[in-house]
Amino acid sequence: MATKKIRQGDDVIVLTGRDKGKRGTVLRILSEGKALVDNVNVVKKHERPNPNKGQTGGIIEKEAPIHLSNIALYNPNRKRGDRSGMKTLEDGRKVRVFRSDDEVVDLA
Repeated sequence: MATKKIRQGDDVIVLTGRDKGKRGTVLRILSEGKALVDNVNVVKKHERPNPNKGQTGGIIEKEAPIHLSNIALYNPNRKRGDRSGMKTLEDGRKVRVFRSDDEVVDLA
């Protein structure tokens, strides 16, 4: 994937699944085409205590990865998810733009 449509720190909205409609910020992009999104796809994990690392055992809640095809960039102008593309500005910089209204997502 040469151009990254969704990057770390982007505001995204979930399109499908149990968390459909939730918004969050991308914490990390994983190599296998998945992303960790803040407060989305939260699962309960049973952890064993590890005295060597100082970890206490119990049930913890953590974000599980969600596939990139199930999230979309959040467009604040339209107040919903939107597709993005690349455009080159007059000064030669490449920027991401929303497909619906050609609004610049960020200056890369």
